[in-house]
This record gives sequence, C-alpha cells and structure tokens, in this order.
Amino acid sequence: MKKLLLLNGPNINMLGKRDKNIYGSFTLEELERDLASFVEKSGYHLDAFQSNHEGDLVDRLHAADGEYAGIIFNPAAYTHTSIALHDAIEAIGTPVIEVHISNVHKRESFRHVSMTAPACHGQIVGLGKQGYMLAASAFINNF
Repeated sequence: MKKLLLLNGPNINMLGKRDKNIYGSFTLEELERDLASFVEKSGYHLDAFQSNHEGDLVDRLHAADGEYAGIIFNPAAYTHTSIALHDAIEAIGTPVIEVHISNVHKRESFRHVSMTAPACHGQIVGLGKQGYMLAASAFINNF
C-alpha cells in the first residue's frame, strides 16, 4: 500500500482553539481523521506527525525519505525562517507539497517569503482544510 505523510509544524496542534476566521473551526484530530479517510478511498495509508520543534521536523523528513509517495507539510511558523527545513526537503528524494490553512501571503508582510517553498514541489495556501485534500489528490494523481 502506498503511503503519504502528513507533517505539521508549530502550533498546528492548536487548531480549533485559534482565530476561527483565519484557521477554521476544525481540530488537528479532525484534520488527520478526514485526510486519512480521504486518502484511504484511493488505496493510500496516511501517517501523521506534528511537532513544535524544528529538529523533530527535520529528523522526520529525513526518516521519511523513500518510505512515502509524498509528504504534505505545513511548517507553520518555520515556513519563513527555517533554512534547516529547506535543506532537509531539498536533500530527500520524496516530493513535498507545502500547505497553509490561511493565505499567508495576505497576512503580515514578513509572511510573503517562504524559506521552504522553493524546495517543495508546490505550495497551497488559503484553502483551509481543503488545501490538505488538494495536496493529497496531487500525490494520488501523481501531480
């Protein structure tokens, strides 16, 4: 069975507790459950991992290489600052699509730059939970 990895960064575990106008009303548990159900309909298995620590995310990216058909990644706050995540994504052979629940480009000016997006196979922003489904569909349909 082909596998996808859902990898979420800092504070994504706070979904459902943050500004619902920006982040929606779903929780991380709901996101993981709904995405797993979505990909299983196409014969895929979903593994999920969330951490507020950059090193954990870097380690998980390296450990995922070759194990997954693709990685759906929301680096959250690290999007704009992490050279380490950029380098880890660039170093692995597994394709990564960066997803953001809100439209990061329309928020604070520093959010216009993503350190990680240039190493990814694509970036999806501003679609809420549906952005994760779109990324999964891209992997299922082989881009």
